[in-house]
Order: sequence, then structure tokens, then C-alpha cells
Amino acid sequence: MGSVGVLTNSVMVCAPLMAESVEQMVIDMHSAKAQGADVVEVRLDCINEFQPSQDLETIIRNKPLPVIIVYRPKWEGGQYEGDEHRRLEALRLANDLGADYIDLELKVASELIEELRNKHQNGGKFIVSSYLNGATPSKESLGHLAATMQATEADIIKVVSDADDITEMERIFHMLSHCEVPAVAYSVGERGLISQLLCPKFGGALVYGSMEGNSIPGLPTLDSLREAYKVDCINSDTKVFGLVSKPVGHSKGPMLHNPTLRHVKFNGIYVPMFVDDLKKFFDVYASPDFAGYSVGFPYKEAVVQFCEEVHPLAKCIGAVNTIIRRPCDGKLIGYNTDCEGSITAIEDALRDQKYVNGRSLNSPLAGKQFVVVGAGGAGRAIAVGAKSRGARLIIFDIDLERAKGLARAVSGEAQHFESLAHFQPENGAILANATPIGMHPSTDRIPAAEETLGNYQLVFDAVYTPRKTRLLKDADAAGAITVSGVEMFLRQAIGQFKLFTGREAPKDFMREIVLAKF
Repeated sequence: MGSVGVLTNSVMVCAPLMAESVEQMVIDMHSAKAQGADVVEVRLDCINEFQPSQDLETIIRNKPLPVIIVYRPKWEGGQYEGDEHRRLEALRLANDLGADYIDLELKVASELIEELRNKHQNGGKFIVSSYLNGATPSKESLGHLAATMQATEADIIKVVSDADDITEMERIFHMLSHCEVPAVAYSVGERGLISQLLCPKFGGALVYGSMEGNSIPGLPTLDSLREAYKVDCINSDTKVFGLVSKPVGHSKGPMLHNPTLRHVKFNGIYVPMFVDDLKKFFDVYASPDFAGYSVGFPYKEAVVQFCEEVHPLAKCIGAVNTIIRRPCDGKLIGYNTDCEGSITAIEDALRDQKYVNGRSLNSPLAGKQFVVVGAGGAGRAIAVGAKSRGARLIIFDIDLERAKGLARAVSGEAQHFESLAHFQPENGAILANATPIGMHPSTDRIPAAEETLGNYQLVFDAVYTPRKTRLLKDADAAGAITVSGVEMFLRQAIGQFKLFTGREAPKDFMREIVLAKF
């Protein structure tokens, strides 16, 4: 098969292929194209008993899209441990056979590029790569490295680091935006995920995505790059929003916020941000381009101190789940949309089940015993909301002092989490789980005693992965009304969207996404 095109100036989506046989490599090339890849990176060092003359011809003859040929040695993080001369001969052969791109390590690039350019005036293009051990270097060091790589007359340069902290990505973005030739730069692992997703904003030439069923830490899937993030729509003016959390893998926020931003034609992207140190994070990402954040576990309380202003409701709760960078002065302003998101979901479920007569001015929670499990950020929001509706609060937490602190704030009672196993609620009480218990992958756990679930009129679970947790299944079987965390997630996201964009959220559109994808 002849040449099927090469990379353009716009960002392209690349699937790294690491099959152990040539036959599987050909299958994977076609699968990658079907899943939305523009180009594939073929790792020759992963192929068992690789035979250059035979196997390269098979790969290049059967390629359905442009290929980057990589033959990575052990000394540069690859798997090849053989003779260096034999490795370089294989790369020369790939160029002879018409590979679209040849990836060369910086150590060998200058000499080989000059040789191959002289031999093939109209041959493939050359990517010069450098794999860095340890933390990402300083901006100055990366700048010097980029200049050295550019001096090899590379068509594209590629730098890969192994990030210890998400703040290292800012150095990578700086390098991308200052390169004089097309560049690829990213960090591996979950903390480096934003280096892939935000690459187009800072001028990167290539975004990597994993194929379905072959997840790679730190890489988004090809499908998410095309459908959720739509990387081809990102440009230098795109505003960045994200979930600040640890971990972030469970979040479905990008599946909801990104399509909604596009629906209202707002130039923004919402990404997961694995954050270890809040102070470092907010110090480093101080640009107006980083316009707002959702805040998840375990940071909803701790993040309050980094907000320069806090909305009165969030201040009362002592927890923030939404931050915006105010455009006029760049200050971080903290809000809480969890409170109304959770309480209105519970109230509406009670009203829909006709447990209250009509829509009186009083909340259906007024006077009810309301059991909150977890005194963290989500628990605080739920408890303050329930108190505002006239409920009687009992707070359970593994940290009794934390439970007592929240109980004092809502004029309630505090108990240790262990006593929940023997706790007998009043008939018609409300139970709200605000802990991660039952979250994927530990989906077989529930926070309360199964035999007591029938005493509750309604059971709410803030966990939304899975949508129907074991707690909700058991409560449903016991005859209780159940409210999924998905409903709270949707409602708090509607509130966040208005804060992020200054526009009314398209509620029906957002609900349709949740029903279809969650």
C-alpha cells in the first residue's frame, strides 16, 4: 500500500502499538484507524523474534495510515537489548521501504539524519526523541534540550518525562509553546494526563491515545480524545477547567462538561487533574487560562484556605467543590454546589413518591431523622443542607472528633462510624452515604447494616460509580426510596457550569448525557 499521508500542522492523534507479533501489529493498525487514530507508532522492540527485512515490509505494505517506526533500545527506556549496528540497520531499512516517520534517539540522530537525507531526498520525516529519567527538568534545561534536538535538523522533536507531580506539566507546556519546530512533549502516568489533553492548546503536534481494551496509565483512550475531549477543537484561546482530586480515574465529569461546553459554543475543555499538593498546584497554574475547577475527594475542606474569597454558603459548610478564577482580578473564588445538588435530589424523590402532600412550602425533610455517614466535604454539604430544611442530624464518621465538629455546626449528634453497624434508625429516617465506600472498584461494601435499611424511608448514596451501588440495591430490595449519586452529580454540575461560563446551563441537554452515558 502506498503512502497515505503525513502529519499536518494541526494536532494529530497517535496510537502507540506494542504487539508482540507482526500479524497482530497489522491488525492493531487497522483497529487504531477505525477507533479514530490519524497515525500509529509501531514499536519494533516489542515484536518477538523481529526479522527486519521480512517484518518491516509486511508492516509498511499493509499500513492503512501513516506510521512512526520506533526501535527503542533498553538504554532509552525500550526493550531492545541487541547489537546497536543491527538496530540502526533496521531503521535505515524502514526509511528505504517508505516509512512515513522514523523515530531516532538524540544520541544517534545527527549522523543518521544527515546520512538518510542524502540518500533519500524525498523520504520520510525524522522525529528526534529524548526520554528523561526522573522528574521533569527546569524550563531552562528543557529549552537547552529542545535547542540541541532542533540542531539535528529534526522535522519533529519529542521529549518524554516521568512526572512526580502535575505541576511539572507547566514546564512541558512552556517548552511546547516556545519550540521552533513541531514538537511532542508529555509525561507518562496519571499525573501526566493533562500533558496529553492540553497539548493542542500549547502547540503540540501529536496527542497519544490508547486503543479500546488496552489501557495505558496516563493515556486517554482514542475514543475519549475524539468524542469527549474533541482535541481537534482545542486552540490557544481554549479556557481550561478541571477536576482537582486524588485519585481522578473515577470521574465522569469530562463526559458531561465537555459536550455541554461545546453545545453552548463555549471554547473550553474540562480535564482530570491528579493533584498531590494544593499549594504548589495553585501557585504554578496561576494563568487566566486556567479558569475554574471542580474539587473532589479528598480536598473539599482543605482547598478553602487557597480561595481568596468564599461564598457564604460554602463558608458555612466549610467545604468548597467549585472554584472560579474571577476574570477582572484573577482571584480564586470558592463555592459549594454539592449542598443544593444533594438536598434537592432527596426532596424531589420524596415528593415524586408522594410521601408528602402536594408541594407545601415546608421541606419533606422537616422534622425527619437524617443520618449522614461521613463528615468530609460532601458530608458537610449534605448535613448543612438537611439542617436548613429542618431535619434532625446524626453524623457518623471514622474520626469521631470530626463527626463532633460537624454535629456542633448543625446542632446534631455525633457517633463513631463503627457504631453504625448496630444503629437502629427511626422508621421513616433518611440515610445519606457521603463516604467513598462502595465506589468502584470496591463495589461490594456498604456503610450501614443491611438489616436496618428497611427502616429508612429514603437512602441516598453520593457515590456514582457504579450508578447503582450495592447500598442502593440493598435499600431498594428493603423497600426504601433510593437516590443515586448520579442525580447529585448532575445537579451540582449544573450549578458549576453556570459559575464556569456565566451562562445558564442547558439542563435538559445535560440530563440527556447523564441518562445516555452514566
